[in-house]
Amino acid sequence: MPGTDAPADVVRTDAAVSLPAEPREAAVSQLDHEVAEEEPVRTARRTRGSRSRSSRRAADEELVVDVVEDDAPAEIPTEEELLDAVSRPAGFDDESDDLVEDDLDLDDAGLSHDPVRNYLNEIGRTPLLDAAQEVELAKRIEAGVYADVKLNDPTLQLTEEERRDLEAIRDDGARAKAHMLEANLRLVVSVAKRYSNRGMAFLDVIQEGNLGLIRAVEKFDYTKGYKFSTYAMWWIRQAITRALADQARTIRLPVHVVEQLNKLTRLQRELHQQFGREPTAEELAAELDRTPEQIEEMLRNARQPVSLDNPVGDDEDTLLGDLIEDMEAPAASDALEYQAMIDTVHRALAGLDPREARVIALRFGLVGGRPHTLDEIGRDVGLTRERVRQIEREALAKLRDPNSPDSLLDWAS
Repeated sequence: MPGTDAPADVVRTDAAVSLPAEPREAAVSQLDHEVAEEEPVRTARRTRGSRSRSSRRAADEELVVDVVEDDAPAEIPTEEELLDAVSRPAGFDDESDDLVEDDLDLDDAGLSHDPVRNYLNEIGRTPLLDAAQEVELAKRIEAGVYADVKLNDPTLQLTEEERRDLEAIRDDGARAKAHMLEANLRLVVSVAKRYSNRGMAFLDVIQEGNLGLIRAVEKFDYTKGYKFSTYAMWWIRQAITRALADQARTIRLPVHVVEQLNKLTRLQRELHQQFGREPTAEELAAELDRTPEQIEEMLRNARQPVSLDNPVGDDEDTLLGDLIEDMEAPAASDALEYQAMIDTVHRALAGLDPREARVIALRFGLVGGRPHTLDEIGRDVGLTRERVRQIEREALAKLRDPNSPDSLLDWAS
């Protein structure tokens, strides 16, 4: 194509636009500037413990079982089958996740039928892809990325015809990307089913997994020979687990803390099956190479907040907050006693002359919410400091009179 660096054998057809392997680096160059992320497939190849390099290479070679070997089309389930068994594509065998032929039982997962049924009906209309179709779509996506790079290159002087051709290739790549996404939405459901009832609505978990699927489509390299489902599963699972770590808890915990709690929870289940009882903090600490104090702190972090508005009881007409004592609220008897004292003070002050009542009220903080000094009271009533002291003494003597019906001696004692 004149005026561009595109190879001469990039052709456009009505069915698809393909790109040869040579310009692959240029085709994906616009993705290279993104934030470097660890490839999930590498995460899949990691092994626990401190393995040697040779053993790690052996573990890597084990993943090659999913290399595309034939073009046999995948079996396309009906919409009814999707509602009872949404399994990941055939040929995907991950022992750690046990996703092969993992039926999606909506009742067992505690899910709402209406929205999930509608979603499964919708995604079930797109047929699954076989290996050859995955490669074809990946090539079209790659060609679209390459064309987009050329269209956005300010150093190129493109003719109108060249620009139209590149735009057509770019648009075809976008359609291929949408097709690959729609054809693999069932894979997201099969992975998301394992993460139901973990603090997020099931459909929200699916949507987070769909974001991982989009990333997998953008990063998929068909030249490696892996099936797309093998590669995409790791991106989907990463997106879901990150979303659960960030959104599932009322009080967010860091991702590394959530990973530690998940590891602790799995160990608790294993030891419970082994011992037939709940393991102690010391037993958990020995397995995780931590101190019992650290285990207890992790268990405290694992506790979820409970709403005081949760209904309790068989009839559920009582709220949890109604059964918890408010330590700051005064008792009913104390409130009545306090009110009786206030009434007695008011009656006692009413028995004094207005100036004495004013001095006592200011002196003991009954006015303004704080006790006043003699100087402040003197300025308020227009008397000297010493005269205010005399009035205070005389008023208190009247209030202490045991023969007075409004005496405060009972409250003073």
